Amino acid sequence: MPSTDNRSLKDAQAQQQADIPTHLQDLHCFTETNGVITTTMFDVPGYRVVKVLGAVYGLTVRTRNWAASLTMVIKSVAGGELRWFTNMLYNARNDAITRIVAETQSRGGNAIIALRFDAGELGGFAQVCAYGTAAIIEKIDESVETHPQLIAS
Repeated sequence: MPSTDNRSLKDAQAQQQADIPTHLQDLHCFTETNGVITTTMFDVPGYRVVKVLGAVYGLTVRTRNWAASLTMVIKSVAGGELRWFTNMLYNARNDAITRIVAETQSRGGNAIIALRFDAGELGGFAQVCAYGTAAIIEKIDESVETHPQLIAS
């Protein structure tokens, strides 16, 4: 019986860790892409790449204000999530996506394949870069559901 109790405890802990606070949930990923499919895969199942438009980048650099930094230093002593920083990085990621999508659209693309993110620190500043390959794709398999981003509004 103890192994069942331990498993239940581990399941509960894993479930608790997976819970994303409401203010951090990213439920609007389709609206952020303005009709451009973004995927970390090297292809889009049911679609074919008609034309590769080249590498595209979206970069943003953020800084923390001194009051938030001081509060976070105090919070770091006690431990736990630094929500202000987490929120800042979510916003930075969304800005990077917005910029890479804009660059793709300016080239006439409707998809970004092999999308990746890179993040780092530059002398106290947080940097987030989204990069991938801009492409024009078209549906080749009618049995595959049309991606919501490609449905005309």
